[in-house]
Amino acid sequence: MSGTVTAPARVWWLAIRPNTLPAAIAPVLVGLGVALAARTFAPGPAVACLAVALVLQVAANLANDLADFRSGADTEDRVGPVRVAARGLATPRQLTLATAIVVAGAAVAGLYLVWVGGIVILVLGILAVLATLAYTGGPWPYGYHGLGEVFVFVFFGLVAVMGTAYLQTGAVDALAVLAAVPMGCLATGILVVNNLRDIDGDRRAGKRTLAVTFGGGFARAEYAVMLVVAAASVVAMVALRLASPLALLALLAAPLAVPLLRTVFGDGDPRRLNTVLKGTARLELAFATLLALGLAVGGR
Repeated sequence: MSGTVTAPARVWWLAIRPNTLPAAIAPVLVGLGVALAARTFAPGPAVACLAVALVLQVAANLANDLADFRSGADTEDRVGPVRVAARGLATPRQLTLATAIVVAGAAVAGLYLVWVGGIVILVLGILAVLATLAYTGGPWPYGYHGLGEVFVFVFFGLVAVMGTAYLQTGAVDALAVLAAVPMGCLATGILVVNNLRDIDGDRRAGKRTLAVTFGGGFARAEYAVMLVVAAASVVAMVALRLASPLALLALLAAPLAVPLLRTVFGDGDPRRLNTVLKGTARLELAFATLLALGLAVGGR
């Protein structure tokens, strides 16, 4: 295999982990819903926000694939989906170059958003790139020290939703803040399931996730709490009269959570949690779509 980005397309499809991409799309939809509730919509920034979110998610997946391979957290016998470095499908050089290209692509769209939103967007963009690369890479990978949930909640919830709303309306209000909470919770839920599935391998590799530190029971409870808080946040925004009761449309996605919780709290092969990962991503996208629709139609 050569040292350039010439691996087959199917390899890169595996590397970008398409099942995780709803976690990038969902908060942007909710941020746009917040803007539409105020009867504001700017198509250019909307498209650019979606592009940056997707590209940064891809960059995070590529960087994670490489870093977990180098640390020994990912091996050929891992229980999760295929990782291209661990399987020898792509070389470290290829993944490094691919990550750099993808981050550069995010920067192009990001510069437009900086032009629209100013210095605050530049700062958030730099922090987002650093968080993307430092999750499992760099001198002190925070994902290996129990901080993955914190950063996912902040960047896939607060920053993504409030940043999108800010670029549409020029302000961040209480609705934007509260609408960001369920997105952060559901994105965090995806990570929690990932860490629960990989708890044994992460322990052997010295990756101190919260699941490793506090055990599988803690991780299961953490997942349930994330789902409950996500639903409660929508009820709160309506109860506080920050949003129309139509925002409660988001709760129509709740039945999707039932089989996920049943599997998480069940016993058996950790590989069964791979379906929960996909299911939680679908839950987040459905929840976000319904919430954005309710906010947009209902207004304030």
